[in-house]
Amino acid sequence: MLSAFARPAGAALRRSLSTSAQNNAKVAVLGASGGIGQPLSLLLKNSPLVSRLTLYDIAHTPGVAADLSHIETRATVKGYLGPEQLPDCLKGCDVVVIPAGVPRKPGMTRDDLFNTNATIVATLTAACAQHCPEAMVCIISNPVNSTIPITAEVFKKHGVYNPDKIFGVTTLDIVRANTFVAELKGLDPARVHVPVIGGHAGKTIIPVISQCTPKVDFPQDQLTTLIGRIQEAGTEVVKAKAGAGSATLSMAYAGARFVFSLVDAMNGKEGVVECSFVKSQETDCPYFSTPLLLGKKGIEKNLGLGKLSSFEEKMIAEALPELKASIKKGEEFVKSMK
Repeated sequence: MLSAFARPAGAALRRSLSTSAQNNAKVAVLGASGGIGQPLSLLLKNSPLVSRLTLYDIAHTPGVAADLSHIETRATVKGYLGPEQLPDCLKGCDVVVIPAGVPRKPGMTRDDLFNTNATIVATLTAACAQHCPEAMVCIISNPVNSTIPITAEVFKKHGVYNPDKIFGVTTLDIVRANTFVAELKGLDPARVHVPVIGGHAGKTIIPVISQCTPKVDFPQDQLTTLIGRIQEAGTEVVKAKAGAGSATLSMAYAGARFVFSLVDAMNGKEGVVECSFVKSQETDCPYFSTPLLLGKKGIEKNLGLGKLSSFEEKMIAEALPELKASIKKGEEFVKSMK
C-alpha cells in the first residue's frame, strides 16, 4: 500500500521551519516577484534547509530580495533582474523552482495560459539546462500538463535530460484533497493523506480517495461532489478573487512543501514520498503523476498507481485523452521552436 510510505501532509514544511534541521541547499526561484513567487520565497527564506536563495524575475527582484534579506534566518538572499543576470542566478543551484508566468483570470482554463507561459518556461528551462544542468527542476507554471513536456524537450535539446530530476508540482491538489476530506470527516488535515494522480488540470486531477490515510468512506454522490471540488478548486479561488489573481498563497505553501520534501530526500532522509507529474511508464501516457519515493538523485522509485477502485480506474480512462493532447501540445511547441 502506498499509504505505508506516506507521512502526514505538511510534515516536511513544519520540520523545515524548526531549528533542528540543518542543510545547505542552494535554491533559485524564477518568477520570484509574482503572486506565487513572493510568498514562496518567504517560506524558503524561513527554512534552515536553505542556505542560499537566489531570486530572478524581469521586474522588482532587487526590492523583494532586499526585503527578505532582513529576516533573521541564515539563508543569504540575492535578487537578479532580467535575462542578462539569469545565468548568475542559476550557477551552483541544487534546486530551481519556476512559478513564472501569467495567472488565470475568471473564465480562463489553465490551457488558455499556454501561449504565454510555454515561451516563458522554454526560455527559463533552457537557461537551467545551460547553467545548472544537474539541479532538480520544479515546475509550477501552468499548464503543468504541457510545461513539463516542454521542460523535458528543452533539456533533451541541450543533451542534459534526466527524467529523475524534472518535477511538475501538483502538490496543491494533494493539499486541497487532504483539507477537503478533513473538513468533511472532522479530522486534523495534517493527519490526512490523499494521493492525487494523473495531471494538474480539471478532470486529469484524480484524487485516490480509496487510498486515503486514515481510511475514509463517502456515499457515491458525496464522493462525486468532493472530487469535483478538488478538481475545480483552482477555479473556486480564481472566482473568489474576482479578477485579482489565482491561487497564490496556497500554491506557495504547496510549492514549499514539495521543495522541502525534495531537499530532505537529497539529504539522505529515507521514506520521503510526494506525488508529482513526471516522465512515467505507469500508464500509456508518457507523463503521469503518481506517488514517488524521492532520494538523493531525485526520483528513487515510482510507486505507481496502487490498488484503485473501479470509479478511480474510470476517471483515469476518461482523463487520458485530454492528458495526452496537452503533453503532445507541449512537445510540439518545442519542436517548432527555432
